[in-house]
Amino acid sequence: MVSLPGLSTIDRIKREVERNALRARNGIRMATGIQRTDVGLSPKDVVWAHGRTELWHYRSDQVSLRPPLLIIYSLFNKSYILDLRPGNSVIEQLIAAGFDVYMLDWGVPDERDAANQLEDYVDSYIPAAINRVCELSGDDSINLFGYCFGGVLATLHAAHHPDSPLRSLTVLTTPADLQQLGPMTDVMARSDLEDVLGVDGMVPPSVILQGFRSLAPMGEITGRVDLLEKMWSDEFVTAYQAMAGWGNDQVPLPGGVARQFKRMVEDNALVNDRVFLGGDHVRLADIRVPFLHVLGLRDHIIPEPAAAPLVSLVGSEDRQELRLDAGHVGLMVGRTAAKNTLPVVIDFLKQRSEAVS
Repeated sequence: MVSLPGLSTIDRIKREVERNALRARNGIRMATGIQRTDVGLSPKDVVWAHGRTELWHYRSDQVSLRPPLLIIYSLFNKSYILDLRPGNSVIEQLIAAGFDVYMLDWGVPDERDAANQLEDYVDSYIPAAINRVCELSGDDSINLFGYCFGGVLATLHAAHHPDSPLRSLTVLTTPADLQQLGPMTDVMARSDLEDVLGVDGMVPPSVILQGFRSLAPMGEITGRVDLLEKMWSDEFVTAYQAMAGWGNDQVPLPGGVARQFKRMVEDNALVNDRVFLGGDHVRLADIRVPFLHVLGLRDHIIPEPAAAPLVSLVGSEDRQELRLDAGHVGLMVGRTAAKNTLPVVIDFLKQRSEAVS
């Protein structure tokens, strides 16, 4: 028991007894499933859909900036990490800053998506979403924002479509040197890829989850130790459930994308300028729009050596890089995100936006 100044021995004992009671209550609620944490609560509407993919438009009566902001999420897990909980939501803060926010969510792919390749996302879904956003907003351009592997998709779109109506491109924790991903390089370039594909032609969520767990093998243990210590705190338990739930909430990856990305890792295609989509040579140097990349110095999923080369590969004259002392998720969730990441991102976007007349 930690001795706190100003508390008598009796008070400390009483406090610990109360906390133990709360630990027991919350532990029972978690074990029985009574206590659940709702996530992704920002109100939104589905304004376009194709297959499992949906374009979400977040409701707001405080839009003061144009053009709209379109977020491209990763293919590897669910997007509610960007709208985790009220008071801890990227979406919430972007709306509060005055942006008209949309997000392209890939849903949960299945056997109908098994043959999907990068071209389906970069050259089909993203352009369709951009067109729909412009149609709904009445604007002729957008600001594009890509997170993690969504940053790869957004970057490839901007490179393959230099005439795309982009006002700016912002990406977070996006890899460029694919052979510097540490254990993830081995996961993505695994020689037994065909053996791990399910009968539906997809990489199963369990395989993806094990790959992520191998990057931080002690993370789950230390997380559970912290939970046991702070089980008395309803606020901590709620936050833990939301984060732990997302971390285990993987989705299948289309086998076509997995095969294609395996070749990209083997060729280190982004760094070596060996990206080909639809038979076209796609060069990151063809990106000319204002560009911002945010990376985390303690990111164990997209390590700094993997992310750092990206800013030098794009052709934009206006290109910036922000390095923060944070991990992969910490860049977008919690105090670092609220105090460091999002203010810089919001400022960058505001400088490429204008007031709604």
